[in-house]
Amino acid sequence: MIEWSEEQQALRDGVDQWCAALSADHVELDAAAEFPWPKWKLVQESGIAGLPFEEEHGGLGRDLLTTLYVLEGLGRGCRDAGLSFSLTTHMVSVGVPLQRFGSAALKSAHLPRITSAEAIGAHAITEPDGGSDALAMRTKATKDGTDWVLDGSKTFVSNGPIADLFMVYARSHPAGGPLGVTTFLVEKDTPGLHVGKSIAKMGLRTSPICEVFFDGCRVPATNVVGKQGTGFLVLDYVMKWEILCSFAVTLGEMRNRLDQCVAYAKERVAFGKPIGSYQAVSHKLADMLVGVETTAKWLYDTAAKFAAGKNITTDLAVTKLVASEYNVASALAAVQIHGGNGYMAEYGVEKDLRNAVAGTIYSGTSEIQRNRIAAMLGVGR
Repeated sequence: MIEWSEEQQALRDGVDQWCAALSADHVELDAAAEFPWPKWKLVQESGIAGLPFEEEHGGLGRDLLTTLYVLEGLGRGCRDAGLSFSLTTHMVSVGVPLQRFGSAALKSAHLPRITSAEAIGAHAITEPDGGSDALAMRTKATKDGTDWVLDGSKTFVSNGPIADLFMVYARSHPAGGPLGVTTFLVEKDTPGLHVGKSIAKMGLRTSPICEVFFDGCRVPATNVVGKQGTGFLVLDYVMKWEILCSFAVTLGEMRNRLDQCVAYAKERVAFGKPIGSYQAVSHKLADMLVGVETTAKWLYDTAAKFAAGKNITTDLAVTKLVASEYNVASALAAVQIHGGNGYMAEYGVEKDLRNAVAGTIYSGTSEIQRNRIAAMLGVGR
């Protein structure tokens, strides 16, 4: 069990003052599928986007575990899960790879805009025909003098419709394989970059998503992040951060949901007794607590191993699988505990279930995680 310092606790407690405003009208905004621009201004004021980034570029310079602890607090206090998802996507899609692999010039030019959340970041990796098979990408990067020319398309680009900066992965060598992919930082006004319309989706509706098209999109070689052919090294690093940060928020949401369900089970009376006194309800609450604590254990243990430079291939797959599937189970239990009220949109309970399903798909599906775990056991191939 981690003993958090007073400074770490103060950072997390500092998020609380923003959460009421960040949660405002979350049901209505979800129904309208609108990105909450006024709330993004609050995100900028809070400074939370700068948590893990270098102070010389405007960040707060906090370590990974502290960042996750504060993001968990955000998840517990902010009821707008789409906004939280857009924030973590922004941080890990552009900020994290830029800080780890970007040149000094690229970092100086763009990282301060990421840490302040003045510019919004988006991650362009998935393709229409590829899905989870990232190696099947068809978007090409062709060297032309001192530039690279991008041609192709990406889909399911979270933050795409509102993004200022795109981290794009493209095939830079026709032979294929993981060494044939390169990562590029592309600004939204670059000629040849076309951003599609927002795509309607089941959950996380306040976090917009779209397709992005590249038609002779010319990017200077100085905008390569890392080196030519190291795209999968960059992506692997980003995915570790993406899973840990996204599901730290999820853990906070699960804690909030459990609190709300326990309170409801004590207050709601049926057949002359609080519904929490019935085993059918109390067991659901017990399972929700098991899910919360199991997720917390895997999340923070895996993060600690990652921070220590250890191999977390299996740990990360288990963490993602545990967190995403316990979150769905928790959200479904909440709907059932709240009964008819849980099914009604106005209470915001059913929204949590719709949001939770996405976690079993993005950052590698549950099936992909099980394949990885099996492979590490020496089976499944």
